[in-house]
Amino acid sequence: MTGLGTFINVGAILAGGLLGLLLRRGIPERFKETIFHTLGVSTMLIGGTGVAAAMLRVAEGGLLERTDMLLMILSLVVGAVAGELLNIERGFERLGALAQRKLAPKEGGASFSAGFVNASVLFCVGAMAVVGSLEDGLAHDPTTLAAKAILDGVICVVFASAYGPGVLLSALPVLVYQGGITLLSGLLAPIATPEAMGQMSLVGSALVMCIGFNMLGLTKMRLANWIPATFVPLVYDAVRRLF
Repeated sequence: MTGLGTFINVGAILAGGLLGLLLRRGIPERFKETIFHTLGVSTMLIGGTGVAAAMLRVAEGGLLERTDMLLMILSLVVGAVAGELLNIERGFERLGALAQRKLAPKEGGASFSAGFVNASVLFCVGAMAVVGSLEDGLAHDPTTLAAKAILDGVICVVFASAYGPGVLLSALPVLVYQGGITLLSGLLAPIATPEAMGQMSLVGSALVMCIGFNMLGLTKMRLANWIPATFVPLVYDAVRRLF
């Protein structure tokens, strides 16, 4: 069944989010604050180690050398500009505010929206979302997205216990994003080379690290506007191979 992987992923997000909401009710406020800070540090470290793993290579003599740094910077800049022009973050915030008013009027608006935006960005920027969706569309193989679903479900438990019900709404962008890639897999497959996927993973890890900074209150970046950055390596690699 085409799209099965995405449906499994969406189901895991909803199940993990609901479990997190149940756990949230019995957690004292000071524990919630500690969990939130721990989650922010963990997210930052996951992103940072992902950047290091994708960027560093062992050269001759056992020395480490950096690769694709300029492409990562270019991708972040171009993607951020494109996202600002499209004002993606504003759209996420409006959708989050609308859902909060309709579904959870007693929840704090800022927490609801932050949970929605941070979870949505986290679940969409990784290379697994693209690779898994392509495999689902081309080979009807949901294995990668099923593995991603397990990770996302566990993350949702913690996110929902910290942010509240806004995290569950992230299932909608995941459905549209991954489902769209699956439906367009025939067009995207020729440019989704292993090299481009590695570069996408690098950019995605950088964005995950930035989510950690936001969660710790160190910055206030509009990260939803940076989602287009993950696709810049695909375009770059396709143009490079043409010339």
